[in-house]
Amino acid sequence: MSSEVAEHYLDEAQRQLRGHMRMGEAAMAQLTEEDFFVTLDPESNSVAILVNHIAGNMRSRFTDFLTTDGEKPNRFRDREFEIHPGTTRADVMRWWDEGWAIVFSALESLQPEDLMRTVTIRGEPHTVLQAVNRQIAHYAQHLGQIVFLAKHLRWNHWKTLSIPRGKSEEFKRASSLNFEKGVSKDKK
Repeated sequence: MSSEVAEHYLDEAQRQLRGHMRMGEAAMAQLTEEDFFVTLDPESNSVAILVNHIAGNMRSRFTDFLTTDGEKPNRFRDREFEIHPGTTRADVMRWWDEGWAIVFSALESLQPEDLMRTVTIRGEPHTVLQAVNRQIAHYAQHLGQIVFLAKHLRWNHWKTLSIPRGKSEEFKRASSLNFEKGVSKDKK
């Protein structure tokens, strides 16, 4: 893999993760304190539980990323699906911030030549590239759940995180006009 491609991949991985982080934050910002802890049924997770799990996964996978197994011996995954009485929204958001800080610290320290190194997760070998892709997919899945829950809970006050329903054609026209303006500026 060329150094240029590897650098582009590392930048893109961080860009995608920052986008996931912002989407989660925009969804959670619309929730009340109570909403953070609502489960739809006994088998469902609340937003607080999902954040607890994501943060636990981030700590485990990205602490000493290149040198230790991604499943740390001090991780107790099953506990990530429990929320203790007295847990607050501020606690949940602290876990969120701490998890993302660990992820970005690890990713920012990677060099292009690291992408083909081998790391392990639960004893299974992965290239760094595979391990990062695995985590992008995992976090996207759970962030989709957070957005779904937030939208469900706040449906009557929900502010869309993307193009509003019924506005796709309007968005497409505006994007096309902006593109044409940009192209005509480039020709000058």
